[in-house]
Amino acid sequence: MKQYIESQLRLALQQLEKDGELPAIPAFIQIDHTKDANHGDYASNICMILAKPTQKAPRDIAKRLIEVLPESEFIEKVEIAGPGFLNFFLSHNALSQVVNTVLKERAHYGRCKLGRDKTVLLEFVSSNPTGPLHVGHGRHAAFGSVVGNLLDTVGFKVSREYYVNDAGRQMDILAVSIWLRYLASCGEKISFPANGYQGGYIETIAADVREKYAEAYKISSAEVFAGLPADEPEGGDKELYIDALVNRAKACIGEDGFKAVLDLGLERILGDIREDLAEFGVQFDNWYSERHLVDSAAVDTMLQRMKDSGHVYEHEGALWFNSTAFGDEKDRVLVRSNGQWTYFANDVAYHLAKFDRDFDMAVDIFGSDHHGYVPRMRAAMCASGIDPERLITLLVQFVTLYRGGQQVQMSTRGGNFVTLRELRDEVGNDAARFFYVMRKHEQHVDFDLDLAKSQSNENPVYYLQYAHARICSVFKQAEERGMPFIASEGLANLERLVAPQERELLMALARYPGVILDAALSYEPCLLTNYLRELAACYHSYYNALQFLVDDAGLRQARLALADAARQILRNGFTIIGISAPEAM
Repeated sequence: MKQYIESQLRLALQQLEKDGELPAIPAFIQIDHTKDANHGDYASNICMILAKPTQKAPRDIAKRLIEVLPESEFIEKVEIAGPGFLNFFLSHNALSQVVNTVLKERAHYGRCKLGRDKTVLLEFVSSNPTGPLHVGHGRHAAFGSVVGNLLDTVGFKVSREYYVNDAGRQMDILAVSIWLRYLASCGEKISFPANGYQGGYIETIAADVREKYAEAYKISSAEVFAGLPADEPEGGDKELYIDALVNRAKACIGEDGFKAVLDLGLERILGDIREDLAEFGVQFDNWYSERHLVDSAAVDTMLQRMKDSGHVYEHEGALWFNSTAFGDEKDRVLVRSNGQWTYFANDVAYHLAKFDRDFDMAVDIFGSDHHGYVPRMRAAMCASGIDPERLITLLVQFVTLYRGGQQVQMSTRGGNFVTLRELRDEVGNDAARFFYVMRKHEQHVDFDLDLAKSQSNENPVYYLQYAHARICSVFKQAEERGMPFIASEGLANLERLVAPQERELLMALARYPGVILDAALSYEPCLLTNYLRELAACYHSYYNALQFLVDDAGLRQARLALADAARQILRNGFTIIGISAPEAM
């Protein structure tokens, strides 16, 4: 109905423009759902927007718009409120029409073609393959999955991509961590580095290395640790120590041996990540390898492109990008003085590769610790001749788990963390996905494990799914009592739906397409979760107030039609979020 009201307003504005009363029609007309039924069903501030260009009072503009608004069977009346708001009151015919539309379109209700012919590359999760996914990664997975579903629903062609960071220092640290555990399994006495990757999964992979390669990569601990700088527990620098240990490992077992250990670890961890995400209902169209990027000419091509643009310079042997010229807080190093590319160089090359694949937009979903990443990457795109508005970066805040009112302590590097798989096993996929996306991505999530498992109205997932199951139970009872739902009879009697609870539910149904559109264009799944909770509340209120299976056949069929429409919209929303729609609970 928002789109319908906007179209009616545009017709009225076109008439005023034709009459010379308007200089131009605004490109955007804001239509909002009212919170107070006394103010109508929808409201617009268009008259205040037009006050300045027309040099007229908003209420005077409002009077003229009402005079030229086309007559409509769907709009009962329009009132002027406050300084010049237009309040639209929908007719009963308009509200009941939504039931017709929902039952006709079914799973397609709420879909539109706004993004038709537009392609989006959506990158999310992209966790370093150095260990299993933890609960923080789970929020990225759920959020990215639902954002992709929303964009699909409004017509965009979405490609979901996981950027595999399978090159660089962190992978070297992973390999040396596995190798040291492998040496321990071979009987060597090992002092594990403070900055190594810990956790049982490292020992499991080390056992796989030994099973595959026997003792081919066994080196005495004396040879491994001789002459290394002090580690952090001995008063040294843990970063210098781990780098020295990586170099020693490569020297001891050779580059090929080191790569063999690394590749086996990467295979096991990446396989676990793929499986974990698939079980969570998260699928990717492409897994893009950083190794592939490094081995190709992509980084060299990017560097030459930046040089040709005139936005790089040399300083103290390093190659710098003049990112401050594009609004960044400081210039950024692309190539270190030792000739090695920085992580930033790889990231710039990867993003240029995204647009070289002819995507209209690229949406990155990163952790909140990437806040400094946004201006530097936008600067790099601008310097490379790409409109930075085509790059959208969404930063997702952290997750804190609570059990029994107490925070669950976690440390990723120390191996003391709750994995996504453990969370799913405890609360289920439905609760995990919903809890992850029911807050704005900029907001911290306090995940209450006890609440997520509870079967009570305080648990939002249970509350929603119970509404769907309740509707299904009504239809089951109707069949058992010999009162089957006949859609045509229900649609023929929609004028019978006059109770306040019915009007409220009809209004909620009519809002669904607008909610989907707003949620997709603002990348905010929480708009959908909030709406579904409101819809469920409307239905529960309706269920508690009125009887559905009444003797009056016309009224009964009309109420069943309304309930069926509510059930369909719940299912549509559940599908986008990725949760199930149980028929009994």
